[in-house]
Order: sequence, then C-alpha cells, then structure tokens
Amino acid sequence: MKNPRSFSPLFTALLLLSLLLFLTESCIEPFSPPEINSDGNYLVVDGFFNAGGTDTSRIELRRTQHVNTNTPPVIVTGASVTVEEEAGVVHTFAEIKNGLYQLPPRLYNMSGKYRIRIITENGHEYLSEYVAVNRTPKIDSLTYKVDPVQNEAVFYVNTHDAQNRTQFYRWKFDETWEYDATYYSALEKVDEQVVIRKENINKCWGRKKSGSILLGSTIRLSSDIIKNLPLNRVPVSTNKLYIKYSILVKQYGLSRPAFEYWTDLAKTTQATGSLFDPQPSQVTGNIRNISDPADLVFGYFSASTEETRRLTITPKLGSFPRCTEPDTIPLRCRGRDDDCALNTAQLLLTYWGIRADSVLVASSNCADCRTAGGTTERPSFW
Repeated sequence: MKNPRSFSPLFTALLLLSLLLFLTESCIEPFSPPEINSDGNYLVVDGFFNAGGTDTSRIELRRTQHVNTNTPPVIVTGASVTVEEEAGVVHTFAEIKNGLYQLPPRLYNMSGKYRIRIITENGHEYLSEYVAVNRTPKIDSLTYKVDPVQNEAVFYVNTHDAQNRTQFYRWKFDETWEYDATYYSALEKVDEQVVIRKENINKCWGRKKSGSILLGSTIRLSSDIIKNLPLNRVPVSTNKLYIKYSILVKQYGLSRPAFEYWTDLAKTTQATGSLFDPQPSQVTGNIRNISDPADLVFGYFSASTEETRRLTITPKLGSFPRCTEPDTIPLRCRGRDDDCALNTAQLLLTYWGIRADSVLVASSNCADCRTAGGTTERPSFW
C-alpha cells in the first residue's frame, strides 16, 4: 500500500475540493421564513398630511399579504380617517374610492402638531404620534443631461434651505410623454361597415409615477444644499424622449425619524438580492394599534408642505417605432373565404387602399397607440 504522505499535492487538493463540495451540497436545506407563511394581515398606511394648503391630502389603506401571494393587495374600505391637531381641531377625510381617503386643501396651523386616527370597519383603532409640520424649501431647478455611455437621459434636482433647518428630503415624480403609433388609422369597422374613425388613436400620452424611494440628506454638509442629485434615468431605447417628455417633481421636507424610517424601508425593499445587501426586516413606523401592540402597522404619518416643479423637454432622442408592413384586404369577402373574414375582424383598418374595393390593414399594436398603455387624452399642461 502506498504511503499517504507520498500522494502528490495536486491529488491532495482535488481530494479536499471534492470533500468540500460534497459537504456543501449535503447541507443545503430549504429555508422558509415564518413571515412568508404567517397569517398576518396587517394595516398599511400610505400618504401624508399636506399642511401647506396647496393640494389635497391623500391616505391609502391596504393590508399586507404573503410574499408568495399573487393576488392584488386587500383594500381597506369603510374606515374612519381623521387628522387631529394637538389643540383639539379635527379634520375628517372622505373616502373618494375604495381605500383612498382625501382631505381638501385649506389653511392649517403651521405651528401646530398633528396625528392621524384610523378606525376600521371591524372596530380596530390606530393612532400615530403627534408630529410637527416640516416646511419644505422650494425646488431651485430641474436639469437633465444625456449620458452617451449608458444611452439615457438623467434628470437632476437642485434645492437649498438658507436657514439650514430641513436637512432631510424626499422626492416623488410623475412622468408624461407623447408618442405615436407606427401607422395612422383613419378607418374603423362598425356593424360590418367601414367608416371614418372619429377618435384619433395615432397619438397618445403615457403616464407613470415614481416607484422607488428617493431620499437625500445634507446632515453631514456645512450648508443645507442639494446639488445635482439624480432622480430619474430614462433610457433612450424606451422612446419616451422621441417627441416630448415632461417630469413633475414633488419635494417634501422630512423629520429625522421620518427620514430614518424611509431609509430603512428603502434598504429592505430596494437593495436586497445578495449576501452583501441589507437583509429584509420588519419596518414599522409611528402608528400603533391602541389596544393591541402585537397588531403591527406599516407606514409613517408625517405632516409637511409640498413643493413641485415641472421640466418639459423635446430632445428628439430615440427612433420612430417600426412595425411589419401593412397588408391589403378586400372590403368585402367573396364566397366562403374564412381567412378573409377572420382578418377583417382581427386587424385594424388603417388606410384607404389604391383600389376602391380594398383597404390597408395592420395589427392593433402597430396602429392603435392605446395598446402601449397610454391614453388619447391630452394633458392640460401640454
């Protein structure tokens, strides 16, 4: 028998590697956190109290759901939602649609403190801590630059507080862009007749709200100045920048506790995916069930003023949308031509053809801009 000490270093290394792989594979077990399979159906409060009197205050109420659930979140309807001033004044929200509660703009006491009270239909009562009103400084400017390497437009925000009292910021934005369908549809089929189309479905406007948590802080700076902070990146390939693009930025001043809450939530929801990322955890805010501490509430109630600014550009970046060539079909099918009847029902009529008895047709995603998710309603600010 050969002495083990006579084994070559290469053989020894391969043997150790094989043993390591065997042990690694044998130790892998499915991990199912209890939060995934728990029956928790906790209240989620999304929104804030707009104390500036310039816009409506909105509060949305929903319920949490399992990570593996594919159904939409449960909407909380029929709740009583009020904002109470420390001095005793109560402001009542109205439910304008399922789960969305609004309070019209009015003059509020900017030096007062406020809290939210929510009573659900099953009698559970939730109350937040009193919070002071954060006065948000104006947005100095919105700018953008085209990054040729990433082939995208980057939008930046600039703001400052000369009194150095804000230091913590949050932003949201609404995007709007104009786009066209590849082919202009002038005709439509109504009751087996080809008629002139009344609605222009060639030009649409797409809309999208920001989904990420956008935060900024000047706490470590000598002055309260936010300069060229990137808020949004729009790839040229989306064609949002081909005709006309507009972004409405909304800015909010935050308290330190509110900033810490949103920072923790951002780490949990936006930066997970590897061992080096922050791991998920329960991030609750300043709202509690007054009779059951175990009934968690997700969300943070804050009161602040809102500052907005819009930037509209026409950079002509991107390319005109391409589609397959249109086809020609007769206005009326002869005999038992099933293929012709099927195409007439499925394809969108687009042009008068060269011949009087024919029309050009194309699929709806080539001639109806609404299939891309937009609407034909022109924005009031366009």
